[in-house]
Amino acid sequence: FKLGPGGLSDIEWTVQALQMEHGHRVAELRTTRTLDALDAAVEAGLLEADDTEALRHGWLMASRLRNATVQVRGRASDQLPHDARQLAAVSAVLQYPPGHTDEMVNDYLRASRRARSVVDRVFWG
Repeated sequence: FKLGPGGLSDIEWTVQALQMEHGHRVAELRTTRTLDALDAAVEAGLLEADDTEALRHGWLMASRLRNATVQVRGRASDQLPHDARQLAAVSAVLQYPPGHTDEMVNDYLRASRRARSVVDRVFWG
């Protein structure tokens, strides 16, 4: 969730790069809240709405998975469980119907790929 392509670090580093580059003239970027900074970036015309939505969705999905994994394992983790029962439990915490664990994993992979695509374009140029 944190270090993988399109994960939390990718998204947060991209937002922080925008903050460092444009924060001197866009006061709303001067926040420690990633989602608020994304809103400020799109309002200032620094990001397209679709790109902002991809980053927001990726950040929220990764955060929710991370939190659900902590609930299931009882400890912090930055990776999905490999154990099928734990993975199903994470899926249940996120309110996926029973038997839809693959859907949850695919939703996360899709969200992280979309976020990484934006990161590659915005952060790396």
